[in-house]
Order: sequence, then structure tokens, then C-alpha cells
Amino acid sequence: MSDVAKVIPLHDAAGRRARPAPAVPQGGEALPEPRPLFGVPQQASPSLPGVVLESARDLVADPVVAIAEFLRRRLTGDYQVDEFGFDPHFTENVWLPILRPLFDSWFRVEVRGIENVPSEGGALVVANHAGVVPIDGLMTSVAMFDHHPAHRPLRMLAADLAFEMPVVGNIARKAGHTLACNPDAERLLRTGEVAAVFPEGFKGIGKPFSERYKLQRFGRGGFVSAALRTGAPIIPCSIVGSEEIYPKIGDLKSLARLLGMPYFPVTPFFPHLGPLGLIPLPSKWYIEFGEPIQTDSYDAVCAEDPMVTFELTDHVRETIQQTLYRLLAQRRNVFLG
Repeated sequence: MSDVAKVIPLHDAAGRRARPAPAVPQGGEALPEPRPLFGVPQQASPSLPGVVLESARDLVADPVVAIAEFLRRRLTGDYQVDEFGFDPHFTENVWLPILRPLFDSWFRVEVRGIENVPSEGGALVVANHAGVVPIDGLMTSVAMFDHHPAHRPLRMLAADLAFEMPVVGNIARKAGHTLACNPDAERLLRTGEVAAVFPEGFKGIGKPFSERYKLQRFGRGGFVSAALRTGAPIIPCSIVGSEEIYPKIGDLKSLARLLGMPYFPVTPFFPHLGPLGLIPLPSKWYIEFGEPIQTDSYDAVCAEDPMVTFELTDHVRETIQQTLYRLLAQRRNVFLG
């Protein structure tokens, strides 16, 4: 070994810092180049502002395209309306989306037995009625369209008052509803529609909170006659949760007569809190469709037989009442279910 120390230059001839040569072990084989601790990606990841911008563009683009398509069809008349004024394009794109937040998030409606409603052909849904304001009918229509495999629209038979109100009447017609009369009911059933009737009428929807879930009289059984004449099955429907949205504890009858209303309700929050009292309480809802009651085995003359219509009416009413009792027994809390 030479006694003269070997000097390793720090810079090469060009003035750059020299890179030390890799160490060579005693065997003479060079060690591999050191690898970084973390692997270097093949492609740089997109920046956060770019990701946010792309997500925002996706969120905005789809609704804008949908709105533009909706306006195009409305302005060009590219939609259909039936003889009752039913506008499926308006109902599916405007009306049902307005109701869905109430159905899904506010009342958290649980639907049972929807498979009992036939996928095609006429059927008559008969339900209990309650809640001061007929929100139960609206929620039942959402349940039918969103949860039925065939997404069937529910054509409700409503009171005259609904169609006499300026804005409500127009929306009701566009949503496919019509007057609660036998000729309209039979026309709907014969054309294969699912119609809905609430036989308690104002007696049910306007009853005091102390009588909740006690069915009122089902009228003269006109809905049974319509089902018998058309051979459409009757689907009993039981709704739990609607009674608690506006607990009616009083009725200002003089004011109701002055306004031409069947009742003017007083609740714990209305009219004391003004508009805030109109917000429905967020009760937990259950809508159960029972097994169909077949009517096609009856003769046509049975529709005119008061004994047959009374027997069927009482059978439907008792079925709904017993189902309400069962659902109430299973419910542990009005708001939590």
C-alpha cells in the first residue's frame, strides 16, 4: 500500500459536484443503487382543486341537462295528457320529487305488502283517512310509484273541495286525480288504472285526536259497487303515522262556516304559532297494503244488491281496522317507530 493518501476531488472539471462512486465489497461486485423509501408513482396524482372542480361539474351538469330537457318537452308540447288531465311527465319530474323528501326523510315511511297490488290491470286501493290535511293520500301515491315494481301511478278519488281550490285543483288534475264519484272510478278501473279511495272522507280526516285510529263510517259503499261492476280487486290499505302530524284538539266551527270549510282545526301549535304551526310533526309512518279481495267472482247484479255491498264494505273496513291495531301494537314510539 502506498503511503501517499489519495485525494478524491469534490468537483469535476466542469465545476459540478462529483458523485461518489458506489462502494465495492470485498468480492468485487458493486452494490445496487439505493432506492427511495417510498415508491415514485408512475403518474402524478391530480391536484385537489382539479378534483373538486370535476365533482362540481358533474353535480351541476346532470341537473342542468335534466331541466333543459324538461323545459324543451314542455315548450314543444312533447308530452301526453289523458282524458282526466293526468300529466305523467309533470308528475314524475315535478310533483313526486317535491313529495319525496317528506316521504323519505321527514316521515321515513316504511312500505309493506306492495306486492299485493297487481302489476297490471285495474285495482281499487281503499285506505283510512286522517291527519287534518290529506297528506296521507300524497304519501300513498309516492309509495305506489316508488316501491311498486311496475312503478304504477295512484289515481286518487278526491272530494269536490280539492278541485275548487285555485292551485290545488290544477295540481290534483295533473297528478291524475279526479272526483270521488262512481262514473269516474269505473272509467279508471276499466282502463286498467290503480284507483284509491278514502271512504271516511272529512269525517276521518277531521276527527279529533282523541279518536285517532278509530275508523269512521265508510259511507254507502259506492266504492264497492264500482269494484263489483268492473271486477277489479279491492286492496285494503292501512296507514299509521298520519294521525299524529296535526293533533286536532279543537274546531273553530264558526270560522269554518265563514270560510266554506268542513272544519277549522286547532292543534297544539296552530293557529298559536302562525305559519310555524303548519309544519307537520315528524311521526314515523307505516303503509301496509293488504291481500286483495277479489270481486270478479260476483255477478254483475250484485253491484245493485245493498246486502252484498254492505257485507263487502264491512269486510274491507274491519280488515283495515284490525291491521291498524296490529301495527300500533308493534310501534314502540310515535316518532321513532
